Amino acid sequence: MAAGNESKETEVRNKRILVRYGVVVLLLSIVVGGIGYRAIRTAFWEKEDWLKVAEKQKRPDRLVLPSRGNIYSADDKLMATSVPLYYMYIDFLANGFNADTFLYSKEKGIDSLSVYLSRKLKDRTPAGYRAHLKRGLDSKSRTYRIYDKQVSYSDLKEIKTFPFLNQSRYKSGFYTREQVKRQRPFGMLASRTVGDVYGYIDSTGLTRGRSGLELQYDTLLHGVPGLTSVQRVGGSWTNVVEVDPIDGMDILTTIDIEIQDITEKSLVDMLRRLDAESGTAVVMEVKTGEVKAITNMGRTRQGTYYETQNHAVADMIEPGSTFKVASMMVALEDGVCRPDDIVDTENGLFYYGGREMTDHNRNKGGYGRITAEEAIWFSSNIGVAKIILKGYEKRPAKFVEGLYRIGLNADLNLEIPGAGHAYIRMPDDTLHYWSKTTLPWMSFGYETQIPPIYMLAFYNAIANNGKMVRPMFTKEILQNGKTVRRFSTEVINSSICSDKTLRTIRGMLVDVVEKGLGKPAFSDVIRIAGKTGTAQIAGGGGYRVNGHQVSFAGYFPADDPRYSCIVVIRRPNVGYASGGAMSGAVVKSIAEKIYARRMTFDIRSLPVEATAAVTPNPKNGDREALRNVLKALDIKVDEGRAKSGWVVAGARQNEVTLKDLPVQEQLTPSVVGMGAKDAVYLLEKAGLNVSMSGMGQVASQSIAPGRRVPKGETVYIVLK
Repeated sequence: MAAGNESKETEVRNKRILVRYGVVVLLLSIVVGGIGYRAIRTAFWEKEDWLKVAEKQKRPDRLVLPSRGNIYSADDKLMATSVPLYYMYIDFLANGFNADTFLYSKEKGIDSLSVYLSRKLKDRTPAGYRAHLKRGLDSKSRTYRIYDKQVSYSDLKEIKTFPFLNQSRYKSGFYTREQVKRQRPFGMLASRTVGDVYGYIDSTGLTRGRSGLELQYDTLLHGVPGLTSVQRVGGSWTNVVEVDPIDGMDILTTIDIEIQDITEKSLVDMLRRLDAESGTAVVMEVKTGEVKAITNMGRTRQGTYYETQNHAVADMIEPGSTFKVASMMVALEDGVCRPDDIVDTENGLFYYGGREMTDHNRNKGGYGRITAEEAIWFSSNIGVAKIILKGYEKRPAKFVEGLYRIGLNADLNLEIPGAGHAYIRMPDDTLHYWSKTTLPWMSFGYETQIPPIYMLAFYNAIANNGKMVRPMFTKEILQNGKTVRRFSTEVINSSICSDKTLRTIRGMLVDVVEKGLGKPAFSDVIRIAGKTGTAQIAGGGGYRVNGHQVSFAGYFPADDPRYSCIVVIRRPNVGYASGGAMSGAVVKSIAEKIYARRMTFDIRSLPVEATAAVTPNPKNGDREALRNVLKALDIKVDEGRAKSGWVVAGARQNEVTLKDLPVQEQLTPSVVGMGAKDAVYLLEKAGLNVSMSGMGQVASQSIAPGRRVPKGETVYIVLK
């Protein structure tokens, strides 16, 4: 009986549980259904209304600017980097702007602000700033510029703490417009090749390349902007990054800073000596085609030399006598002549097609009967022209085809925007008339147009056992320090001529320097091979009235070539125009200094006194960097009362002394005695543009120390 009662009670209890469970499930189903209904209603029927509400809680998207990529030398030295600069404005009609506070508050208004701005910017007195800001208020300008110049990010952070400006954007009306300045730690070294950028940031939030590698790789360098919005979260506004910016990639160039510096100094020293209009020099690594140095210096109105347009790659010029080697190569390949064939250059004067042809020594009676190889040694126009006329007078197209076979007209597909192309015309060219005199004059470098770097590629091929390679300016593309693309050597022509012809030509180029007109390029230190060139610059409807262009193209060491080099100098005003004495001497200087970098000595073989420890004479400059170097060398330092970040260093027995070097804002600093890096940094920080020549330490500066910095002016510094 008891067992039956328990069974009934259990059954009743279970029913109650089921009922409660059912009620819970029903209630939950109603809630879930309601949520689902509400979600569907919100997602579809009320979508537009809710989007409008969301937009009210969000301010318009703003661009997050990416950092433009850096450009480095082959040895990882920074050649170009971006520094943000800011123009500062006040919107006097901003919604929250309080004119009374601005005018009458002693601690937060115009008077206090004027004192702070005057103290910081130093271009106006406090009264001057008060009058300046009052004019902006009276004009009710929305874009009133506080300061005519740009300020750095660190200066801007400080200025934002000044009275009145330390309020929000809508209360103070204070806002900025960012621009980007491209800084070059090594001044103007290779600047035309590295290139420039436009100073402004465009509407898409990007800086744009203007020339050189900056333009060539602009899409990689500029990066991708991100997006940020200001949204209301929990009753306050906060920045929300919606799309992260992608910083630009970095470019690793082929430029070697040391070789670049050597090349530029050697060229500028000669340009000054000759009072020449401009000059170009390029050094290329023979096996790889990597351009290790490229400089294009032009004379300014002040008489100094400055990196101008990229003549090396852009100039479509008549190459002159450096072209004779190509003519001789074609003639040798086609069996038109042999090196020991005799050619009569007469008395240095030859008439052909009603036109006068001369050799440079006409006034001395000419060369008379010489061999074909001597025509190259002594750069005889008549000798080379007669050889080419002998083989191609009745079939000039075959001669041009031979030049094409060498690869002189090949498109090198250079990485520099605006690069020129070699133009060697055929007899049937409809754009240019082929006259009877075209062939002989073409044989010694006229009636063709070839950029200097194309001629260099040809001579580099001679040095590279006949293999012509494309000149390279870029080694790698990197992102976040990792290589994303590596450039390799590209062969343009695997063999410009036969091995026999190549050996003959290389022998001629050595003899040009050791026996011929290239003797000024002869070096006791390193063997150089090459060819001189002197050409009259066309102008006024002819030649001889527009100056000369002198050149030298070759390579070194001659027996095991490592570098090729071309130097072109335009319109020298001092001395007799000579490719050997002028351009050849520059190549010699470059070759010897590059070779000197690789020289090593066994210190054990030096006299005892030569190894005695001597306190070095350090350069002036950054105090902390100098201290670190002296500490590493275990040299005692006497800092005396020196406390500033910049010092003048002096050496005395067993120690180096440091004295403060005054550096004042808005005044030109003294950089004499500094290295290039410190000097350029200090001068550009002061607001000056810098043009630099030479190497070593600063010997002179064109703007005297302590002079007020002239707006936008260039200071010229010479290193020795």
